[in-house]
Amino acid sequence: MSILVCGSVAYDSIMVFHDRFKNHILPEQIHILNVSFLVPDLRREFGGCAGNIAYSLKLLGADPLIMATVGEDAGPYRYRLQKLGLRQDHVREVPGTFTAQAFITTDLDDNQITAFHPGAMFHSHLNDVREARGVKLGIVSPDGRDGMLRHARGFAAAGVPFVFDPGQALPILGSEELLECLQLATYCTVNDYEARLMSEKTGRSEAELAAMVDGFVVTLGAEGSRIRHRGEVLSIAAAKPDAIIDPTGCGDAYRAGLLHGIASGWDMLRAGRLAAVMGAIKIAHRGGQNHQPTRDDIAARYRQAFGEDLW
Repeated sequence: MSILVCGSVAYDSIMVFHDRFKNHILPEQIHILNVSFLVPDLRREFGGCAGNIAYSLKLLGADPLIMATVGEDAGPYRYRLQKLGLRQDHVREVPGTFTAQAFITTDLDDNQITAFHPGAMFHSHLNDVREARGVKLGIVSPDGRDGMLRHARGFAAAGVPFVFDPGQALPILGSEELLECLQLATYCTVNDYEARLMSEKTGRSEAELAAMVDGFVVTLGAEGSRIRHRGEVLSIAAAKPDAIIDPTGCGDAYRAGLLHGIASGWDMLRAGRLAAVMGAIKIAHRGGQNHQPTRDDIAARYRQAFGEDLW
């Protein structure tokens, strides 16, 4: 039985500007903005929510299925998935499109200017979760709007419990659509900003939103996370990272730990703690898919953080 991970597969091109944007963007000239930044440092990472979540699930020993749409330039990503042993049964190539990609420029103050091209991601509704076989748990993570709605409805129709993870897609989902997805979902995961935004868009308090699902998870960065589960509020402490290098993909690693725990039949406290450990491991590495802990490493970090055995 597999975990079906629905969401984006993307390339991230990350550039570093060895100066400060504020020295080159003049406030009085912003109405005729025309600036160019020399970026001598460039790296290209494999990313996207579905790609990142599946990567961390594989590290945990799971055999996840990715459901995503990619473009004609997906060759390098497909080769990577093959090397990692991640199945591509439901990774659909959309002719005439590019794979989703972000172009991120960071200055010396860690300010960022990002351009995001969704490309094939906007065709995610071409996939149908009901075509996947042997699925015991799913997640609907940020993707094309129509695809997210179709996946949520498909999981519900198939009787497969799933996590609703709106993330960066919150601005493109209306209040009624958010409420529909929550009503269909079994769990929901958001960060603290997203939780407030969801409350504002729906006119419901966090407690009211949480009452619609079995588990409502809010990540709080260095303060850990909060899980509302069947009327109880669980506080999950943050696991201490070895270093703080790059937060990119930390939320995805957290979700992988949560999914693994739920799929394994663990209680929400234990699943949340594993999620915290996965996020802490990831933040010490650049990009969303460059951490390489073994299961023994993960177990040791869990024991260090929470004083008990994991496996």
